[in-house]
Amino acid sequence: MLLAYRDYPSFFATGQAIGVHHQTVRRCIERALAYGAIAALDDLPRAGREPTITAEAKAWVVNLACRKAKELGYPHELWTTRLLARHVREHGPAEGHACLGLLAQGTLCNILNEQEIKPHKVRYYLERRDPEFKAKMAEVLCVYREVKLIKETAAAANQEPSDAVAIVSYDEKPGIQALATTAADLPPEPGVHATFARDHEYKRHGTVSLLAGIDLLSG
Repeated sequence: MLLAYRDYPSFFATGQAIGVHHQTVRRCIERALAYGAIAALDDLPRAGREPTITAEAKAWVVNLACRKAKELGYPHELWTTRLLARHVREHGPAEGHACLGLLAQGTLCNILNEQEIKPHKVRYYLERRDPEFKAKMAEVLCVYREVKLIKETAAAANQEPSDAVAIVSYDEKPGIQALATTAADLPPEPGVHATFARDHEYKRHGTVSLLAGIDLLSG
């Protein structure tokens, strides 16, 4: 805008040239004259309303979000932002944070986003408990590498993989079972991880599992 005004030294002409209202051009030029060309590139800060939610109240909300809803008597395992906002409104004033009595769900989300906390999500992690993990991993990867080489060789010869070769992946499908975790969930921690972290390991409670096999060559 400043460069356009240099070529068209008229608010109206500059506005016509770059497609904005001439009052917008005028305000930009006045800011440049008063505060410099760099400051004119952005709007001047507005006074706005003073923040009403204190830093202590925000810290209380974040600490609450790092706990599970079921720990406070709710049937939900994890918070939803709607449930957390309602809990904060109901219990915040009694905890000495009267500014939270009218907390909106959107404001709650802004508070959590400032600390990069997402209490409604779970991120899984894997703890290596098997001392032979690396050897087993290498064996599995070698099998998949062998499948890839067989397919590439057949493709180079413009043929299908031989029916005489079958590499079967045989796996358990535990999703239909009643499962329980073997380690406690890690709560969100500002600046470290945003969600609850849950170990991939699980224990069974005696239900029947489904076993499935798939030919890796034919799919």
